[in-house]
Amino acid sequence: MRSIRRFLGYLESQLGAMNGTRSRHTNRPELIAEHGYDTKFAMHAARLGVQGLEFARTGRITLPIPEPHRTLLRAIRSGDVPLAETLRVINELRADLITELDHDRLPDEPDRAWIDSWLIAAYQQEWRD
Repeated sequence: MRSIRRFLGYLESQLGAMNGTRSRHTNRPELIAEHGYDTKFAMHAARLGVQGLEFARTGRITLPIPEPHRTLLRAIRSGDVPLAETLRVINELRADLITELDHDRLPDEPDRAWIDSWLIAAYQQEWRD
């Protein structure tokens, strides 16, 4: 559940930066002038929703982001998706993440002992090679 809440929090932070509720100052006024909104913040908000849902449902994150999401994210970033549609997509992803909180299949905490063991083995293998 903690991981889903983090994805949701990061998504909401990007959304707040995009729509100006987090700060009135923008680092990318040229994007707003050209597209009517900060497409970079919007793309990151949508990406966090996509990746958060994949992680909530599978326990994994696929990189690079697979289709059809990759094309959608690129279209948002380039400003090809109108603001209203972008907000609809982000809000739908956000709602789906909130729903996943009720159906969370992931443990509350990661298995740190297993992670540490795996990391040590990976480093040792690399150092031997």
